[in-house]
Amino acid sequence: MESRIAKEFHWEMGHRLPYHQGGCQNIHGHSYTMRVEVIGTIDPATGMVIDYFDMKALVEPLIDRLDHSFLLDSSDHVLVEFFKQHPMKVNVVDFYSTAENIAHFILRELIPGFSAFHSVHRLIIRLRETENTFAEAEHYYHRS
Repeated sequence: MESRIAKEFHWEMGHRLPYHQGGCQNIHGHSYTMRVEVIGTIDPATGMVIDYFDMKALVEPLIDRLDHSFLLDSSDHVLVEFFKQHPMKVNVVDFYSTAENIAHFILRELIPGFSAFHSVHRLIIRLRETENTFAEAEHYYHRS
């Protein structure tokens, strides 16, 4: 029998999309909300797919890294130079910091930790950038 559980996480982060034709080319930030959802088999020994405590332990180090930071695309030469001169909390990535790409980045970061829980069959990240917008990324664990 499979079950679906989820836990939400929140953080503040800045970014920009330098090649965007609208307002997102400017430096701005969001109050991100992320829903980490797992689908899996209930472990008869615990009655759980995964303990919420374990979910928090897997996700919070990443949130701490991102919170109140600037997510910087390495191809954004203007801001790369700026941050060389003005050291701040910056996470340099090799992708445009769209909601879709950030969701996939987070998913890739979390896949190894959740893989240790053999009852977890699927990991889904829902990243909410604004009240009205979100992006999702998911991973299927192939268990034998």
